[in-house]
Amino acid sequence: MKKISIVIPAHNEEGNVALVHERIRDVFSGLENYHYEVIFVNDGSRDNTQQRLEELSQRFEEVKYIEFSRNFGHQPAVKAGMDNANGNAVISMDGDLQHPPELIPELIKKWEEGYDIVFTVRTYPKEISFFKRKTSDFFYKILSGLSDVNLTKGGGSDFRLMDANAVEVMRTFTEDDLFLRGLTSWMGFKQAGIDFKADTRLSGESSYNFKKMLTFAFTGITAFSVKPLYIAAYLGFLFSALSIVGYGTYVIHSFVAKTEISGWASLIMTIVFFGGLQLIIMGIMGIYLGKIFKQVKDRPNYIIKNKNF
Repeated sequence: MKKISIVIPAHNEEGNVALVHERIRDVFSGLENYHYEVIFVNDGSRDNTQQRLEELSQRFEEVKYIEFSRNFGHQPAVKAGMDNANGNAVISMDGDLQHPPELIPELIKKWEEGYDIVFTVRTYPKEISFFKRKTSDFFYKILSGLSDVNLTKGGGSDFRLMDANAVEVMRTFTEDDLFLRGLTSWMGFKQAGIDFKADTRLSGESSYNFKKMLTFAFTGITAFSVKPLYIAAYLGFLFSALSIVGYGTYVIHSFVAKTEISGWASLIMTIVFFGGLQLIIMGIMGIYLGKIFKQVKDRPNYIIKNKNF
């Protein structure tokens, strides 16, 4: 029998962990020749998530848990689950039930056809806000355009199956700012996608606010490309050329016409504009320097406080 490891990061999901486990049990009750384990990764929850996981693990031997010492983030939580999984294939999915466990048989079927990585292509239900849908689509367009990875529209979900060989490669990565969706695409291997419709969250509130999504976007872009640095350089050359042509022409005209070069408003606007441009360029450079600073310290992606296996 082949073993399937299911990795589920959980942050304040006390109302969902039992439900998602129950639905996974129902799925595998109809699957022959497979046994499974469910690895919940408690990412510094402030509610009773850990207590619920301990209760589940006492009742069901397939339930495993990892408890972080604090909140390290969604991506390190997924990585921790993969690092500790020992199945022939590993499925990662969220614990808020927006990733339907009923799709697991289709993921396994594709894997059995010879695909090393089976990712999911997400579509949103009507209940998801227009802003959420559009910003998500816009993010993947920008990421594909600015980086060296090509993520399908809606294909950036962390709901995927990876063969044990691909997981073994993933374990070797020691990047500080993890962006597993991009790494999965960058790794190669034989990959296939499956469409699915994301469900609505049944319990609790999402911790992914606009600020976190924006930070995640910057992480994804800067983790796989230096194109923003080239863009900053091009902008510098472009506006320098425009300033020479535009203001140089104005100065020559004023000199020939013997008119006074005056106007504090235009001067202030020029200083503010180019000052802002310089800050943008320095900010882009600062992001990359910051990533280098964090990487060279070589701190672990996560710290495990407790686990039951």
